[in-house]
Amino acid sequence: MSVLDEILQHKRVEVDAARSALSLEELKDRIRVAPHPRAFRQALLGDGLAVIAEIKKASPSRGVLSNDFDPVSLAQEFVQGGAKALSVLTDERFFQGQKSYIHSIKSVVDVPVLRKDFIIDEYQVYESRLIGADAVLLIVRALHQEQLSQLYRLARSLKLDVLVEVHTAEEIERANELNADIIGINNRDLSTFHVSLQRSIDLRPMIHAEAVAVSESGIQSPNDAAVLRHAGFHAILVGESLITSTKRADTLRLLTRP
Repeated sequence: MSVLDEILQHKRVEVDAARSALSLEELKDRIRVAPHPRAFRQALLGDGLAVIAEIKKASPSRGVLSNDFDPVSLAQEFVQGGAKALSVLTDERFFQGQKSYIHSIKSVVDVPVLRKDFIIDEYQVYESRLIGADAVLLIVRALHQEQLSQLYRLARSLKLDVLVEVHTAEEIERANELNADIIGINNRDLSTFHVSLQRSIDLRPMIHAEAVAVSESGIQSPNDAAVLRHAGFHAILVGESLITSTKRADTLRLLTRP
């Protein structure tokens, strides 16, 4: 069983437990008074390469990334360094995240926030809206096309932006079929965790012209960012190299240097 398969298996159990604690009907009722989401996609457009800075304490491949992890402090540092949006890990078992991080972070910064999790059920989409996410991640590899389409349409109906994540040419075709307006190429293979920026470079031409193109994972240096900018990406999603930096705001600024 791959790491992704293990995560998805556990996620099904997790969603069932959440639904038992708070019914879908109650969840929908609470959303009616939730604040309007911030414009995630719009934040990635403009001059230069936008950075989505990722806030995560740990990963299955590298373990704990920060022993003094403080999501609110990290968010402030990243915004100070010029991040146009934030990605917040909410998976608890594999990434040591928490859903409550989103509300805490949004109370101190004004940029939009992506909920980074493994979404496989409509319950999680409604939940994302309730906990304050402005956008959600849908991983093509984790979903059948009908599931992907249903969850995408539901998220958009709730005014959430959607980052549709792909890793292969076939997955880009599936994202294009949705007419997804934000498509992210993950340079990390979620089955093996091998990382290659060449994947973004090779697959970028396949993303349809109207979509915001994002390169995710494995971006370590200003040179990496420059290569991806030259390849036609609008934004990059950067996590581990920022979390482990001793001067995070400065490191982030260098990534967006012309």
